[in-house]
Amino acid sequence: MKIINAQAMSETMTEEETKNFLANNANDLLMRIGTIDEKGEPNVTVTAFYFDEPSERIFVATQKNSKKVQHLKNRNILSYCIDDPNPPYTGARGKGTVKFLIDIQENIPLAKKYLTKLTGSLDNHFARWLMNEIEKGNSIFLEITPRYFSTWRIPVPAK
Repeated sequence: MKIINAQAMSETMTEEETKNFLANNANDLLMRIGTIDEKGEPNVTVTAFYFDEPSERIFVATQKNSKKVQHLKNRNILSYCIDDPNPPYTGARGKGTVKFLIDIQENIPLAKKYLTKLTGSLDNHFARWLMNEIEKGNSIFLEITPRYFSTWRIPVPAK
């Protein structure tokens, strides 16, 4: 895992802190993904994510015909940012390459992990809806392989 300092006025998270931040905040934080559209212009999408600590990859469920999928078919590189707006301010951003996971039978177990981490259960409206979309092949996963994590932690001064 390549980690670099994001800001001169912040501390860089260690590899362990970065993995912990990404793996344990998926149900509280959203990820912003930057892509380039068909006109060559930037586009930012906000989405839920699942960080798989052993593989150090990030997974995002999306409709197979979504704009982000269309953009990534043209250029499979994206930028991302995951940050906590609450003190102490922490975050990770970077660039990564994307692989489309379209095999329904492989996506079902991934969807169960993703939804359990995200919602705490498979027994809720959103989880049932997304599992149905995965099973029908309407939703796929983006597998993001980060090139690096540019991290920050800005401690809040004591009063």
